[in-house]
Amino acid sequence: MKFVKSKGMGILLCAIIAGVATFLATLSVGGFSFEVIGAPVFSILIGMIITLINEGLVSREQLKDGIKFTSKKILQWAVIILGFSLNLGTIAKVGGQSLPVIILTIATSLIVSFVMMKVLKADPKVSCLVGVGSSICGGSAIAATAPVIDADDEEVAQAISVIFLFNVLAALIFPAFGHAIGLGSEGFAIFAGTAVNDTSSVTAAASTAESIYHTDGILSAAVTVKLTRTLAIIPITLVLALYRTAQSKKKGGEGTSFSFKSVFPFFILYFIAAAVLTTIMGIIPESGLTTLYIGSFIPAMKWLAKFFIAMAMCAIGLNTNLVNLIKKGGKPIIMGFCCWVCITAMSLFVQYVTGIFYTNL
Repeated sequence: MKFVKSKGMGILLCAIIAGVATFLATLSVGGFSFEVIGAPVFSILIGMIITLINEGLVSREQLKDGIKFTSKKILQWAVIILGFSLNLGTIAKVGGQSLPVIILTIATSLIVSFVMMKVLKADPKVSCLVGVGSSICGGSAIAATAPVIDADDEEVAQAISVIFLFNVLAALIFPAFGHAIGLGSEGFAIFAGTAVNDTSSVTAAASTAESIYHTDGILSAAVTVKLTRTLAIIPITLVLALYRTAQSKKKGGEGTSFSFKSVFPFFILYFIAAAVLTTIMGIIPESGLTTLYIGSFIPAMKWLAKFFIAMAMCAIGLNTNLVNLIKKGGKPIIMGFCCWVCITAMSLFVQYVTGIFYTNL
């Protein structure tokens, strides 16, 4: 009861706004589907607008603890639940061909974001979030990384805003661009899965490409490549946790009480466990249980993960000053643009060199 009393109203507010955002993401106007934007972006925008209108809302006693809980803990729960959508066996089989492209595009984005951080003298945490979000899986990667590097809500909001901008551009431009330069259908699937940041935008771009290419299979292949890319969350968060430990010890000097346990992203272990469970269920003989798990449980978990991310993004939006975000947005946008262009170029280059570029499904 104490939990409900202190956090219930704030969590409920975030859930209601996430529900509205989820509904908005299902709409389309004039042929443009708002699925490209996605519920998380709608949530964070609604949260920021509410705070802009009523800045004192998040400081109210009956709301602030629940909003804080949603932006931190529910964000971690979303990442854990996301693990249920990953079948490691399927990813290894289908995503193996795209592995060189995935590794090189991730490395490119991280290196570019680091260099741009130095050149622009940008905020290190925002730079890290933009680099990870661009290279791995947009909002999900930012959700997993933020608690590891102790990023605050405004820093997360800046990174999410940048990812959103280039997600929309990619979803609108890439299908026609890929077809125009002669990408084969399999080449486009790998291109979409490695050069588009967020799963919703990968889905939108690949669906449009199927219409342009007049073939099926691009969507499923692109999503598989994207899920393979998502696995990079594991090593990235662990490396960042180790780096943060080393930095804290260095700053604390001898006798520092800082411990690796305090920054280790334990929720990632649950994320791995969820993926392992789905993998096991995928290889055991078919039964009523496996049918229920694969046919009903996994889709439900996918939906819940997206909804929890939307809730968390709403909480982050409620804790973000929109005016300050716009004022500080220049450097992250430049960084995001450089990451986006370099990832796009690297994906196409590796495919061209390896011969995937012209192949069809």
